[in-house]
Amino acid sequence: MDYGINIWGENNFFIDNDRLRINYANQPALIDIIKDLEDQGIKGPLLLRFPHLIRKQINSLYSNFKQAIKEFDYKGEFKAVFPLKVNQFPTFVKPLIKIAKNFNYGLEAGSKAELILAMTYNNKNAPITINGFKDKDMIRLAFIAGFMGYNVTITIEGLNELNSIIEVSREYDKFPVFIGIRIRLHTSGVGVWAKSGGYESKFGLNSTEIIEAIEILKKENILDKLKMIHFHIGSQINDIGPLKKAIREAGNIYADLRKLGAKNLSAINIGGGLAIEYSQWENKRDRNYSIREFSNDVVYLLKEIAIKKNVPMPDIFTESGRFIASPSTILIAPVIELFSQEYNAKALRLKEKNPDLIEELFDLYNLINETNYIEYFHDALDHFESLLTLFDLGMIDLIDRSNAEILVNLIIKKAIIFATYKGFKNKELKAINEKTQEKYLANFSIFQSLPDFWGLKQRFPIMPITKLNMSPNRSATIWDITCDSDGEIPFNKETPLYLHEVDLSKESYYLAFFLVGAYQEILGMKHNLFSYTNEAIITFDENGDYKIEFLERTQKIRDILIDLDYEIDEIENLLKENLQNTKLDEEEKKELLGELFLLLNDMVYLKD
Repeated sequence: MDYGINIWGENNFFIDNDRLRINYANQPALIDIIKDLEDQGIKGPLLLRFPHLIRKQINSLYSNFKQAIKEFDYKGEFKAVFPLKVNQFPTFVKPLIKIAKNFNYGLEAGSKAELILAMTYNNKNAPITINGFKDKDMIRLAFIAGFMGYNVTITIEGLNELNSIIEVSREYDKFPVFIGIRIRLHTSGVGVWAKSGGYESKFGLNSTEIIEAIEILKKENILDKLKMIHFHIGSQINDIGPLKKAIREAGNIYADLRKLGAKNLSAINIGGGLAIEYSQWENKRDRNYSIREFSNDVVYLLKEIAIKKNVPMPDIFTESGRFIASPSTILIAPVIELFSQEYNAKALRLKEKNPDLIEELFDLYNLINETNYIEYFHDALDHFESLLTLFDLGMIDLIDRSNAEILVNLIIKKAIIFATYKGFKNKELKAINEKTQEKYLANFSIFQSLPDFWGLKQRFPIMPITKLNMSPNRSATIWDITCDSDGEIPFNKETPLYLHEVDLSKESYYLAFFLVGAYQEILGMKHNLFSYTNEAIITFDENGDYKIEFLERTQKIRDILIDLDYEIDEIENLLKENLQNTKLDEEEKKELLGELFLLLNDMVYLKD
């Protein structure tokens, strides 16, 4: 089983015998990187960042648009910015900035703090666009960025923002920035992020407001500062159809604004939304187009409108952050418990004299084989129902019931293994496997590391990184370590996940969650006070060997409490006082206090 890697993997990974490898440089196995980090004392969940995948995505974006521009003899240029809201962490942003320099790839900011990051790290020749609601202080920051020499475009979300820009320009008596207008299109996207577009969207100016903005710009004699119109119809545009409709709508608005006197209007920013394929299942694909089709459609349609309306072909801007960020980051979570492992032969407490049905179950367990497994599976279920009835009638005791549960589960496990060899041709056994999923307890928090799954039911590709030369035979539900019933990824017959039967006392088993580089960490919440995970940047040297370029350890318990504005000195003093008030002797108090303070400086994730 390849876990749909040919659907979502974009040739970034491949299966080699029993392990998953990175398809780059010397092609290291993920398990080797994990073991290397564990040898350095890094335990628990790990977030691995691969800058070469950031470079691959940026290159794909630029090269496909460049090819489309050449193919259609398009006269405008292609430019792009990365929206910082997608991932503001320095372990992502700093490698991005290094790679971006070769492409003049810029940054988009949607808050004052994000704008400070853009002003600090953006490459000087690359554009900065500013979206979202703004006050005068944010506009002043934008002007300062302009004074620094950056190519800054402030996108107005409403007429009040335009008035604020004019007022700030009078304070400085200079106008070092350009203006963009967010247009509220009739067109909206599809899926859970569709409300980003359409007339009911949160942002943008309608037709009447756009005309009024032009009149204000003319009156203030700054119409030449209008450089860009901008729209955004969704964070994950699954269907190319709405985008094509939006391009036509925006292109006609651009042409009409040029004819209204906006002669320096030279760019259309199509926003973000270039989709990532998250699906692991062929019949459940997330998008119906490729990056090639996306770029070809945008270029062709804008050229067609420009020629028809007799206006210059505009420069094309994108803000596709999900496409750039998602593939570069993998979450690795060790499985620390399988809940069926309590049902093992060592746990049997057989008596010298057992009920007849227990003896028969024991014989079924010992004699089941590849020929009789369906028959014995049926017999075991019948016996179990009878034994439960006998327990309700008080005719067998709790030890007998425990033995029955263990034996039936062991028989089912054996039957599933035999059925796996046969390709699960028996529908009843397949159904019972789906119904009695194995529960894989993984050392991570869904709320912290996969908040879009919890909040939006966004699926991410999941697979083990070892044992890939063996057929997985257990329908899997994944539990995280939070104290919350929502902290699980349940088995779904429509999008089934199968994992391996493993003995965790003898071997380690790791689950990898892919395409998590966009939004997940910054949206993650400290539910149960689980903080961000250990994190490593993995690069490759000139010989093709991987190296751990940067390692960020997860927070200590004390640091998490400080983040929540607890006074750590107060906590330590009260803990010490609580120990002093016990009846323990002084030596015991001293020993426990030392242990307590060591644990206070420990990580919150499980280590074993």
